[in-house]
Amino acid sequence: MDLLPDDRAHELGERLRGFLVDEVLPAEPRYAEQRRALVAAGRPHELPGVVELLKERAREAGLWNLFLPDRSRLSVSQYAPLAELTGWSPDIAPEALNCSAPDTGNMELLHSVGTPEQQQRWLEPLLAGEIRSGFAMTEPDAASSDARNIATTITRDGDEWVVAGHKWWTTGAADPRCKVLIVMGRTDPQAPPHRQQSMVLVPMDAPGVRLVRSTTVFGYQDQHGHGEIVLDDVRVPLANLLGGPGEGFAIAQARLGPGRIHHCMRLVGMAERALSLMVERARSRVAFGRPLADQGMVHRQVAEARIAIDQARLLVLETARLIDTVGARGAATRIAAIKVAVPRMACQVIDDAIQVHGGAGVSDDVPLAAMYAAARTLRIADGPDEVHLRSVARAELATGGRAGP
Repeated sequence: MDLLPDDRAHELGERLRGFLVDEVLPAEPRYAEQRRALVAAGRPHELPGVVELLKERAREAGLWNLFLPDRSRLSVSQYAPLAELTGWSPDIAPEALNCSAPDTGNMELLHSVGTPEQQQRWLEPLLAGEIRSGFAMTEPDAASSDARNIATTITRDGDEWVVAGHKWWTTGAADPRCKVLIVMGRTDPQAPPHRQQSMVLVPMDAPGVRLVRSTTVFGYQDQHGHGEIVLDDVRVPLANLLGGPGEGFAIAQARLGPGRIHHCMRLVGMAERALSLMVERARSRVAFGRPLADQGMVHRQVAEARIAIDQARLLVLETARLIDTVGARGAATRIAAIKVAVPRMACQVIDDAIQVHGGAGVSDDVPLAAMYAAARTLRIADGPDEVHLRSVARAELATGGRAGP
């Protein structure tokens, strides 16, 4: 099984690597400075201007919308190593390439099931990087690990849908550029459990949409925000239905499958940067008369990190190849497996890097604490570990395992 990138993916990878080294990583201090100024000015969710400059340069370099096969002509397997590279600078690189969540998943949905009118109004501005979007599925009053629990209602009233509910963790919703939400709600409570839900496009400026707050992640307030939103009898045209009635659950699963590849490969990139920082610190820091790099415990942490990262990468690349050959549905069990394995790996590698850094590791002087917060969140976001473990176990039990000749 050949998991090495082909010539085109390799060339794009080299181009992206140069863009990261020459443009993105040097921009991180400026990004942090601009963010501090915006927070102090009471505008914590505005995009620092340096990212807009990087977006222009990414377009010029042909590194724009790489995630969408119909635009980039890249398979999931070809895109996966590129997503890994963006994980080295998770706050900047994905957005600079217009490849950041939740917009990527939303654009994929609009591209696959959106009407021409929906695509013209929302998809084209998203592809151009002019606006952002949110995906409103999770609710504070329901165990959202089971999407069938969703209580938000989408009720037909004449030529309109009336949307009523309470959402949170709607990533991107606090960004002033967020212009539309994809809202999942219940249209037919009498239908079979997996056919009760639908998705509807709700403009952020529609009457009745109220952004309550942006929730923090381990005390961090992300630039794009994670919105808690009240939908108070919001009215939208019938034409705003995304896909057909009762297709919400299936659409959600289709959206989350390839997106988990993106998340996992970015986590591999984050873990690689954490290991790089760990090695740099171990070489430069002296304790008990010799560099940390000479200490046996640090040897073990470095070696364990290298082994774990390489294992995780291979598992994700194999899963990407499987999606390309049998589709996301056929690869569902393997997708569930990487969604457990990779965030766990990233948390451990980043945690060890924090340990080697000592007090600096839990400060904002290095990016490790923020990276850990992001990695730990992904053991919950897009389905908690427990749900994915159940999926893997059920598949294994149904097939009787793979032991034997």
